[in-house]
Amino acid sequence: MLIIHFSILYHLLIQSPNIPMIETQILSNQRAVGDPYLHLQIDSQTQILLPMTMTKEVFIIPSSRLTIMPNMPSFFLGLLNQRSRIFWVVDLGKFLNLSSLKLDSQQYSIAIIHSGKKALALAVEKVMGVTRFSKERIESPFNTVQSDLIPYLQGCIPQEKQLFFILDPEAILNSPILSL
Repeated sequence: MLIIHFSILYHLLIQSPNIPMIETQILSNQRAVGDPYLHLQIDSQTQILLPMTMTKEVFIIPSSRLTIMPNMPSFFLGLLNQRSRIFWVVDLGKFLNLSSLKLDSQQYSIAIIHSGKKALALAVEKVMGVTRFSKERIESPFNTVQSDLIPYLQGCIPQEKQLFFILDPEAILNSPILSL
């Protein structure tokens, strides 16, 4: 029996068949271990995890689908009409004061987060796939990351060669600088 999160996997495989999956669990009479997270790459050194429970959709769009809005903070890339809904698109790396996406990019990898009636499209360098981590592996981000990141994190997971930041989508959606 193959256990898959169809809402995300459909868009990862159908919309973007070239995105590799980090981890696929084939289970026979056992449950998947850990909570599922969408793995996003901000830049070559920064890996972000989004809880799947708050991730609505993942896809790649051509940059021409964005409507640029004047007089907005630089992390706003523009507006996106997706399935008859309008979303603000935010450069997640720039929003978090990390690295920003190339403005001349031909396409963007997008993850839509939601909570209640609020939703936001996060643009990242690359969607890496879906992975699982148990809650016991999550550590406090204090003393590990820069202080301006902490309000937007649920925690972090140290790995052998890298550190995964677990984003708090609620904190991003309710951020006063977004005023959604």
